[in-house]
Amino acid sequence: MTFSVWLLVCFCGLTLGQNVLPQTEVATEIGSCFPDMCKFLKEFGAMKAKLETVETNLKEKSEALETKLKEKQEVMETSAAIGGSGSNGHIGPFNTDTTIIYRKLIINVGNAYNQHTGIFAAPVPGIYYFTFFYHAVGTQVVNLSLMKNNEEVVTTYDHKTSHDVADNGGNAALLQLQQGDQVYVRMHANSHVWQNEQITTFSGVLLRQL
Repeated sequence: MTFSVWLLVCFCGLTLGQNVLPQTEVATEIGSCFPDMCKFLKEFGAMKAKLETVETNLKEKSEALETKLKEKQEVMETSAAIGGSGSNGHIGPFNTDTTIIYRKLIINVGNAYNQHTGIFAAPVPGIYYFTFFYHAVGTQVVNLSLMKNNEEVVTTYDHKTSHDVADNGGNAALLQLQQGDQVYVRMHANSHVWQNEQITTFSGVLLRQL
């Protein structure tokens, strides 16, 4: 056997010996040879885990905020009048309290107002703004109230006079409503309003959902 062949056999033997070293020995050898690299890899792994946690939290918060904003974008707008073109005369006086039914819809986004009953039913909890205006003959009493469920909130009133041809008035209120709360205008007994030319109106709008 020549010297070159003998050298080749020895090299192959050393190589095979290194390949079959236990994993723990290899890891120990690497750790002892590259301590700074091992520390860097450990710190990098911990940093990566923290970044993944932060990313997950941000994603969850972003989705929650998006859902909340969508809920806040709920729109409720109602405006209606007692009569329109072709409607004449007055409604009342009656000998009992009466809910005014505004049959002529101007806008009813969200369908919260029922033009057959005259009742606005809150579809979501929130802060709402309501207004009501009337036109009436001056020789008759006008007595209207904005009602929440069966509770009187605000009122508008005018005495009858012999020298006043016509009366105009109204009122408004901010209300905090729960889902299902009902808002409407009550015309009290022995009162009246005029119904032509869309001049007796009722409006409601959702300002902020709670």
